[in-house]
Amino acid sequence: MSGVNEIRSTFLDYFARHGHQVVDSSPLVPRNDPTLMFTNAGMVQFKNVFTGIEKRPYSRAATSQKCVRAGGKHNDLDNVGYTARHHTFFEMLGNFSFGDYFKENAIEFAWNLITREFELPVEKLLVTVYHEDDEAFDLWRRIAGLPESKIIRIPTSDNFWQMGDTGPCGPCSEIFYDHGPHIWGGPPGSAEADGDRFIEIWNLVFMQFEQLAGGERISLPRPSIDTGMGLERISAVLQGTHDNYEIDLMRALTGAVADLTNVDANGPQKASHRVIADHLRAATFLVADGVLPSNEGRGYVLRRIMRRAMRHAQLLGARDPLMHRLVPVLVREMGRAYPEIVRAESLVAETLRLEETRFRKTLERGLSILEGESEGLAAGAKFSGDTAFKLYDTYGFPLDLTEDALRARGIEVDRPSFDAAMERQRAEARASWAGSGEAATDTVWFGVREEVGATEFLGYSAERAEGAVTALVANGARVDAIPAGGRGLAVFNQTPFYGESGGQTGDTGTLIGEDGLVVRVLDTQKKLGDVFVHEVEVESGRLAIGTAVVLEVDGARRGAIRANHSATHLLHEALRRVLGDHVAQKGSLVAPDRLRFDFSHPKPVEEGELRAVEDLANRMVLRNEPVVTRLMAVDEAIESGARALFGEKYGEEVRVVSMGTDPGNGSPYSVELCGGTHVARTGDIGLVTLLGESAVGAGVRRLEAMTGEAARHHLNAASRALQETAAVLRAPVGEVEARVAQLVEERRRLERELGEARRRLAMGGGEATEEAARTVGSVKLLARQVAGIELKDLKSLVDEGKKRIGSGVVAIVAVNEEGKAGLVVGVTADLAGRYDAVALVRVGAEALGGKGGGGRPDMAQAGGPDGERAPAALAAIESALAAI
Repeated sequence: MSGVNEIRSTFLDYFARHGHQVVDSSPLVPRNDPTLMFTNAGMVQFKNVFTGIEKRPYSRAATSQKCVRAGGKHNDLDNVGYTARHHTFFEMLGNFSFGDYFKENAIEFAWNLITREFELPVEKLLVTVYHEDDEAFDLWRRIAGLPESKIIRIPTSDNFWQMGDTGPCGPCSEIFYDHGPHIWGGPPGSAEADGDRFIEIWNLVFMQFEQLAGGERISLPRPSIDTGMGLERISAVLQGTHDNYEIDLMRALTGAVADLTNVDANGPQKASHRVIADHLRAATFLVADGVLPSNEGRGYVLRRIMRRAMRHAQLLGARDPLMHRLVPVLVREMGRAYPEIVRAESLVAETLRLEETRFRKTLERGLSILEGESEGLAAGAKFSGDTAFKLYDTYGFPLDLTEDALRARGIEVDRPSFDAAMERQRAEARASWAGSGEAATDTVWFGVREEVGATEFLGYSAERAEGAVTALVANGARVDAIPAGGRGLAVFNQTPFYGESGGQTGDTGTLIGEDGLVVRVLDTQKKLGDVFVHEVEVESGRLAIGTAVVLEVDGARRGAIRANHSATHLLHEALRRVLGDHVAQKGSLVAPDRLRFDFSHPKPVEEGELRAVEDLANRMVLRNEPVVTRLMAVDEAIESGARALFGEKYGEEVRVVSMGTDPGNGSPYSVELCGGTHVARTGDIGLVTLLGESAVGAGVRRLEAMTGEAARHHLNAASRALQETAAVLRAPVGEVEARVAQLVEERRRLERELGEARRRLAMGGGEATEEAARTVGSVKLLARQVAGIELKDLKSLVDEGKKRIGSGVVAIVAVNEEGKAGLVVGVTADLAGRYDAVALVRVGAEALGGKGGGGRPDMAQAGGPDGERAPAALAAIESALAAI
């Protein structure tokens, strides 16, 4: 047994045989500890189990936990590559007991594993115990048979573990391996303990006390076990080396670097090979767990790791980006144990290639300027902090890279002057922000951003996480706390809540904390691009600065939003394929119950086109293909065919979301720049149902739709309505359309007949028109007040009257249900020169309380608000005729 993969499996299988639940490694971004930047030990995912907050269905567990130590107090970055055991990424093997077994079993499990399963020679092993832990001392002597000289009492905190200032704690017992006298170093506790001869391979933590505030320490009712054994260290021991970089896994990686650079992995530039191998692992696993390079927080640490490796690739003479070409080698070595890196392989490779391509330009330009500006400086000199800041601010050359490049020459950067230049820039930014018009209303967030930094967004891979309150705002001002019943705005160091942007609405959910703290999150917004602001209402307890809470997104609501957001991508592409390449998105809304987006199109979308769009989108849903996210440079993304969304602002790097496969050529069906949350597979959308299409403005149309459960409920309601209609019509469902069309046509016929009957009745029925008309002066006048006739039909009645009297004037007034009157006056053609219909209708309109009227000399119309004066209007027209 010598391979890393076999050693890992042997460890997990051993504890599985002894009743332990083998638990998958948790992500590198802790979901349950806001104080940690990265998961750095195996017990992190079990923290709440040890404290009693969380219950698991097992009391024994074993893991191989992926860990990163590259930020905060656990920062080994600068040592990596130059020592035998420093790593940014490593695996921690561990077995855990949650109140089940304790010291005796833990020691017995450990001793049997390393001496029987791993077959390590007993004479090469020694152990340490906390100097007050007589119980552990006696157990090691009895179980392992070790002489007292090989059980070393350590009086320092190295052998006493604490979770924090308060909480679970207890003594430790460490197992050491002696690599032999040919390697310098002494046993633990000696002056030469820092040497490489005696190497700690396993730490057993006996969690038996609880540290209380004020210094008191009491015994835990159910003592527990937490152990940690570095996989790389035990692999080195089992493979006969004291150097972690000589194990099979690391040799495979450094060998691949050597093959690609033609530089000996064991030559003078050995450290560069090791830096690249180590940092490749860290970068790959961080990207696979949702961290992407940025200038803030975890993303900044990742960028530092990447760029440090990339600089060493350049030192090895690599002319082109190197890191992404190593990803398949790492996936081959570790993919079976960690399938997440198999799934993320393309994303990791693309992210590394993009970062290295951009960094090479920065590196080349920065090193050239640095060389020129530092020329003539001798060892011990100070490099100008102002110049270092200019390199950082203008050319994107990080300070740590400047310091690293100058360190080899014994030159330091003048940090105070660098910090002063940074503060001047911040002051100028504050002044600029305060005077920026509309944005000045959000100046409070500028101060928050400057003081507490950006919010780490965890929501691409999590809907539940712990976070600490970093800022609170109530009534427009910063506050220290929000009491029960109060409302305000809260910022956390990290959050799974999505802040409204790109058309996607913000998340809602709950916050839970200690001492009965329950908070509702009503909405989430983004300020200044990366500060996530939670609108909160405190239901109980007190939300204060520094409070640690569990943030839990409303999962059902988020799931519906994800489905709707992904559906907009499918519909956008479907519209483009059905209507043409001119289609471009012009705005959107992605809510939990519906979606809509506006797009460019010069005319209404026909019914057949809408059906084609809906069918095409659902075809992609039913294919149930993965939704893939990559990080790319914005220009490169657009050149590759990714579609940018209207109104969005993009930085230098963007998330590119691809979904579906074009059945014609195998290329991605939809590719868009998008920072929103999406489904994992297109099938998760469930169903896409179009609700309608309408105009928004000139050349812009709006499409509305539903997905998933909302779409199903909508269609079910429509189906029930159709069945009820069929029952009313006493017809099969399949004949409803024809029966309704028949009824509509019959109604139209009846309306025509009724209208005709009303017109005949209005014109006197069978009464001769000549008898109904009377002579006024020298002209015939047919004047009538009618009922049941719509105002739009008056002109046809007047035309009919003109035909009946042959020569004369016709005036008809109708009153509608609201009591308003409409009046039409017509003059036969032979009298058009003598009588003016417009003048006559205006006379009648005045009597109705109206003004004006218009038309032609032979036909004019008007109206008035007072229908009760209809007889007076006709009398006024008659008087006007008599006066002519």
